[in-house]
Amino acid sequence: MMYPLVLELAADRIPVAVTCRVLGFSKQAFYAWRKSPVSRRDWENAHLTNAAVDAHRDDPTFGYRFIADDLAAAGHRVSKATRVAVVLAAAALVIACQETGTDPESGPAGAR
Repeated sequence: MMYPLVLELAADRIPVAVTCRVLGFSKQAFYAWRKSPVSRRDWENAHLTNAAVDAHRDDPTFGYRFIADDLAAAGHRVSKATRVAVVLAAAALVIACQETGTDPESGPAGAR
């Protein structure tokens, strides 16, 4: 994100308009970020990540679908298990996969 750089340069008395023009974005975008530097979705994802990490720590053998069910039961608004999978992947957690009897090195089922 380049907006904190604009703040630093503004502290060094470099005009915001010049910095934004050089970096290739509008002043309005910078001021909108300054008013609310963390989006609502990022805030919700941070809370969801914390809850998912706790659920994963309780039982590391659970996959993302079970964790999504646990989060929904705990009152988190999770409409799709794929969002939980993305949040867990971003947190660098390894999710247990069900054994299917296929070789994981062989690729997708249709690629054989």
